[in-house]
Amino acid sequence: MLNKLAAASQKLSPNLRQIIGNTAWLFSEKIWQMGLGLLVGVWVARYLGPESFGLFNYATAIVGLLSPLAKLGLDSIIVRDLARNKFLRDETLGTAFALRITSSTLMFFLIVGGTYLLSPDDNLMRWLVGIVAVGTICQSFEIIDFWFQSQVQAKYSVWARNAAYVLLSGVKVFLIVTKAPLVAFAGAMAAEQAIAALGLVIVYRWQGNFLKAWDINVQRAKTLIKDSWPLILSGIVIMIYMRIDQIMLGQMQSVESVGIYSAAVKISELWFFVPMAVVNSVFPSIVQAKDINEETYYSRIQKLFNLMCLLAYAVAIPMTFLSPYIVTLIYGQDYAEASSILTVHVWMGLFATLGVAREVWLTTEGLMKFSAVTTTTGALVNVILNYFFIPIYGGIGAAVATVIAQMVSAYAIGAFYPPTRKIFFKQTKALFLLGWFKNT
Repeated sequence: MLNKLAAASQKLSPNLRQIIGNTAWLFSEKIWQMGLGLLVGVWVARYLGPESFGLFNYATAIVGLLSPLAKLGLDSIIVRDLARNKFLRDETLGTAFALRITSSTLMFFLIVGGTYLLSPDDNLMRWLVGIVAVGTICQSFEIIDFWFQSQVQAKYSVWARNAAYVLLSGVKVFLIVTKAPLVAFAGAMAAEQAIAALGLVIVYRWQGNFLKAWDINVQRAKTLIKDSWPLILSGIVIMIYMRIDQIMLGQMQSVESVGIYSAAVKISELWFFVPMAVVNSVFPSIVQAKDINEETYYSRIQKLFNLMCLLAYAVAIPMTFLSPYIVTLIYGQDYAEASSILTVHVWMGLFATLGVAREVWLTTEGLMKFSAVTTTTGALVNVILNYFFIPIYGGIGAAVATVIAQMVSAYAIGAFYPPTRKIFFKQTKALFLLGWFKNT
């Protein structure tokens, strides 16, 4: 059997073998983390209970709203530039790191100061937000991962992140056994980011690369910011309609309702590593296909859309019917209300994966401004619908608002802008599974 698989793999092109291998590494990382997450993460949720679990997720949602300011929308741009010209690696990585470390530090002080002004009497909330925000500074070292992504060598980043995840999972178990306070779990979250950053530095050096070779170019920095500012806005707006539901639930109802809702969201988004892993692996090949010919380029994009939708249906349809059993099995009766929220929220993944796949095309075509417009529209839709739905329907209303907002932003709005109409039709083919019969 192994011999047959080896023989079959030799018939594939070197580029395709590299993509499959890279995707396999990303899958292995997320599957391993998913297994530990189900074991340890659920244990943490049960230990904390809906109220404390809700408070913790409320704090992480606040940090998440401003995290795009720390990342500066550079992720896909750095991967794109490194894939196109790896000889400018040190200048690209050095400049990107300088931008990321500066922006994340400024974001830290901004969010801690803002929390102090908004909640001057809530010491626990300020501590939670401050500790979680420290992790965003450590994430500046993610730019090393972008180098490995651009070279389709995800295994090195996987080693670093998995080591951090395993170590901190053990720490969380220790915290549960010793009945540690809530703030200790926030510390574990920040520590995981710090250890992952150290791991990336180690594997980068192990591969014969040197951080001290990185160069900072002011003109290069200006170019990166010019390219990325629409993605910064897009990232902020994405976080608004991905996390504003939890913040508005906390403000309009209670932190316990946030805990219930967060339990459903964590199950709903558990599989999102699959489309992200696929997109990260095929992104360089799609960028390179643009230079080959339009037919190959759009054929690969259509296949990506097809796969995204098939994966989303494979998750959403069974989850719709099994959610009551899944929620109580994982979280227990204290979180039983999350099942109805999960039934709705899981369909958000269908449009979210289409949006992730479309971002590859938008970045390659240099249409980052359109990305900012679509996500802004989606965020506005989400905030408005949440404002009306949450007081009446609670968490279910927030889930409905999120699904509609994602549909508008990642799919429907493309029909109204002529340059994106071609991609809208390709997304439509994929939604109705027609793309499996015609790929162009």
